[in-house]
Amino acid sequence: MPVNGKTRLCGLIGHPVEHTMSPVLQNYLAERTGHNLIYVPFHVQEGDLEDAVRGAHALNAIGLNVTVPYKTEVCSLLEEIDPLAERIGAVNTLVRTERGFKGYNTDMPGLYRALLYDGVRIEGEHVMVLGAGGVARAVCLLLQQKGAADLVLLNRSTDKAQKIAEEVNRIAGREFAKVLPLDGYRELPEDARYLCIQATSVGMHPNTQEAVIEDPQFYRHLSAAYDLIFNPLETRFMQLAAAQGIPAFNGYRMLLFQGVIAFELWTGCRIPDDLAQETYEQMLLAMRGE
Repeated sequence: MPVNGKTRLCGLIGHPVEHTMSPVLQNYLAERTGHNLIYVPFHVQEGDLEDAVRGAHALNAIGLNVTVPYKTEVCSLLEEIDPLAERIGAVNTLVRTERGFKGYNTDMPGLYRALLYDGVRIEGEHVMVLGAGGVARAVCLLLQQKGAADLVLLNRSTDKAQKIAEEVNRIAGREFAKVLPLDGYRELPEDARYLCIQATSVGMHPNTQEAVIEDPQFYRHLSAAYDLIFNPLETRFMQLAAAQGIPAFNGYRMLLFQGVIAFELWTGCRIPDDLAQETYEQMLLAMRGE
């Protein structure tokens, strides 16, 4: 669709933004759904976030995505925050309102939609999370909300993991999450099986030959392996799981669906799975430089 006087603006603010796939995703969805909007990246230097958010609203932008390092800092600049984003403490999508922007977190709904698309259940499942950073915390909140049976957190620093477990257990009203050190999987019953979500940066490009845990014994405890990393598309964690015959997935479809949900918030239209898959293929082509 050609840019004209009725074209609406969306974009991404972050530092840096040069390697983002979001323009490919959002502009393809706009073209395929017939929405007259254009999506561009904005490299916002540290210290300029408030000016960027106020300026985007003054320029009549209908929405923005927010990436590192501004997902938490942007919260204080918003007119309203969705309850899920407030609970997580991070916002990655802004939607225009009359007086300012409303903030949402589409990362965790994007992960959930990706899991469903890939046929991976959360409800009633035993789940293991590797890591205890901000992403791992958000994943744990999602798992509790979506009805996982229980949760095991593995991390080098058990103190950090324990804080997450205490928070999630308080919300659940029961002992939903427990903490083990990284080698704590050796304490698990031999027949215990878990959906495992890898929520650390270990194995991300350029350190692609690394995994948090290398021991094949660990991977024999998994029913499915989900790595939130998407570069590379096949991580060492995924390779080790696949070597034990375990279904393994990367985070690229989560990246897709967090953007799809943002587009749905901006436009009010629902993106069907077949169009989401088309968009996913376009993103892969762009990532490979094709």
